Amino acid sequence: MRHALYTTLLRLAVPVLLTRLVRRARASGVPADRWREWIGLGEPEPPGAIWLHAASVGEVEAALPLARALQEKHPGRHLLVTTTTPEGAMRVTAALGDAVSHRFLPLDLPGAVRRFLHRARPAVAVMFETELWPNLYRGCERAGVPLLLASARMSPRSSRRYRRLQPLVAETLARLGVLLVQDESAARAFLDLGAPAERLRVGGNLKFDRELPPGHEQGAAFRQEFAGAAPVWVAVSTREGEDAAVLSIHRLLRAEFPDAVLVWVPRHRERFEPAFEAARAAGFRTGRRSDGPTGPVDVLIGDSIGEVGLYLGAGDAAFVGGSLVPLGGQNVLEPAALGLPVVTGPSTEHFESVVARMEAVGALHRAQDAHGVACELVRLLKSPDARRAMGEAGRGVVDSGRGAVGEAVSAIEHCLERGRAN
Repeated sequence: MRHALYTTLLRLAVPVLLTRLVRRARASGVPADRWREWIGLGEPEPPGAIWLHAASVGEVEAALPLARALQEKHPGRHLLVTTTTPEGAMRVTAALGDAVSHRFLPLDLPGAVRRFLHRARPAVAVMFETELWPNLYRGCERAGVPLLLASARMSPRSSRRYRRLQPLVAETLARLGVLLVQDESAARAFLDLGAPAERLRVGGNLKFDRELPPGHEQGAAFRQEFAGAAPVWVAVSTREGEDAAVLSIHRLLRAEFPDAVLVWVPRHRERFEPAFEAARAAGFRTGRRSDGPTGPVDVLIGDSIGEVGLYLGAGDAAFVGGSLVPLGGQNVLEPAALGLPVVTGPSTEHFESVVARMEAVGALHRAQDAHGVACELVRLLKSPDARRAMGEAGRGVVDSGRGAVGEAVSAIEHCLERGRAN
């Protein structure tokens, strides 16, 4: 009954969901003949693929080291990667090219799932982080496709939301063959939601295993184009509602460092132009990465996908957004891996265990508001020693957290062996 109610409500929402997906696809240049993938009508795939589903850019970044490890260990095995967003698709193409197939994940409707699985014919399915789809999971079970959830996490907010649907969530989790959670906190949260204890184990966070962000080696040369010797701070993954805060931080910084430059990298493509217009309206000389070399600027908008490494490589310190609004924060490991000191706002629940770990060793500063972020950035820009100490501590946290890829590969290989035995 609850599964039927979920499906009925989802069917009612399909016109709105498809309208949003098409609008986003058009803005990103996704060809119209690929829109049908959202109803499960993609091109057929070679049978027996390892299927990885990563919702958007952040999940794709977590999946990349696993994808590369699977390519190395199983070079003859087809790899299918699905995403929900066009931005995620662009990152898959940029990072893996023609070595994998990419499709958009169908809407979680029984018919769309059935058509997708009939065309994809995977040997095993691997979901990432919090991708829990009742009809997709049921479809995999009925089609005999072993299902894993890797690098699974559960924030307190998500846990509260899922608890309202606990019977449906427990039924969905019971269809998993293996549940690899990031840490003990996530293990407790999934067990509380009804995950089978015998299929759950702590497998680590795949984001620790990712390679250094591509392009970071060119960061210093890139910096010379727009900043010269001026101090540079990078605001990455900022979200809607943080524009005014980012600009106020920059004004406060420039009171201490009149030539300081902000490299501003909004989380989503649709935020690039509003960020540019906001910076220009605030009176800053503003450039875009997409415009090519701009000469000296006060603010440079990083309006490209897959170049976070280049932007971070150009900076002295990083602010990670999604944290000055109540959205739970974004990934703090990318700047840490490059040895940058990291500053966030107070909202970090989606990455709480990592943030707390970095904060404990002095690799990260969690400020309470925009003024606190500015004060910490001023301190860091004044002290190369402080920046170096925080950066080294951050690298240490990243290095100590590696190993999730090996756990995931082992679990996938076990599923493949079990499938051959059946």
